[in-house]
Amino acid sequence: MSSCPACLTDAIEEFLSYQQGVRCLSANTLAGYSNDLGKLTTLLDGQRPVDSVTKEDLRYCMGELTMKGSAASSVNRFLAAVRSLFAYCRRFGYIEINPALEIHTVKQPKQLPKFMTPSEVQELCAAPEKTSLLWEARDKALFQMFYSSGCRVAEMAGLTLEDFSQDLSSAMVRGKGGKDRRVFFTPTASSALKEYLSQRQQKLLCSGMDTAKEPVRSLFLNNQGRALTTRGIRYILSRYSGVEGTNNPVSPHAFRHTFATALLSNGADVRMVQEMLGHSSISTTQRYTHITTAQLVKTYNQAHPHGSLEGQVPSMAGEDGNAGDC
Repeated sequence: MSSCPACLTDAIEEFLSYQQGVRCLSANTLAGYSNDLGKLTTLLDGQRPVDSVTKEDLRYCMGELTMKGSAASSVNRFLAAVRSLFAYCRRFGYIEINPALEIHTVKQPKQLPKFMTPSEVQELCAAPEKTSLLWEARDKALFQMFYSSGCRVAEMAGLTLEDFSQDLSSAMVRGKGGKDRRVFFTPTASSALKEYLSQRQQKLLCSGMDTAKEPVRSLFLNNQGRALTTRGIRYILSRYSGVEGTNNPVSPHAFRHTFATALLSNGADVRMVQEMLGHSSISTTQRYTHITTAQLVKTYNQAHPHGSLEGQVPSMAGEDGNAGDC
């Protein structure tokens, strides 16, 4: 075997450096790895040799996390991080056998992704104008662009002015794994964006920032004229979907689920939707067919004369609709 890191903690540090420097993983992904592998060193002795960790040790860790109330999805994410760590160690000859390979994931409750109805989307997109909670033009553009493009929150936060087509009808975004794709915006979203861009320029002028020396590349800004972060976007949406707004709390990802559901419900080809969402696997996109099927069943049971009686068509919620990584 190759020269092994002195201990488990050293192996984790080397693994994280490799993921950042060689694989160029995002800051969010690295933070997730660091958090989960930190649990490993908390539950086991971080100073023990990495090649001394057994599958029994890992089963103990998963059992402890479960006993402490961690959700099945969190335990499985922990296992995925551990598997990646030991696969790295096996690849570079630090261990002979990956102890995580024989560990099975915890069974998760099957859930369909949460999405909004057309009326709920309309109400939320109108909330900035009706409530005047924060920055109306920015927030209206933000919501319209989320709904018409299916972008992830990190993709939206990462948009710059240079990413857009001249007519603002599309933009290039960088998705998971550093993959670029083009997303599209409806005329309504493009119009809202134009209105925001006018105010954006005024905001920068009023902030006193020297944009010639320090240009602000980010599309969406906060009230101080700085780049809006993913955390800031979540805060904005929480205000408008909370008690001050629609009183129907949703996350930015609900826009993405709604986008996919709307396309499939209206006959879009699943492979085209896969491309628009930037999914590497079509099985991830196919989860949304369960949503549309469930909606058909619900509509049937509500509309058919005997739908409310015994023997109605069963719900599809029990199908494999696990949200997974989308």
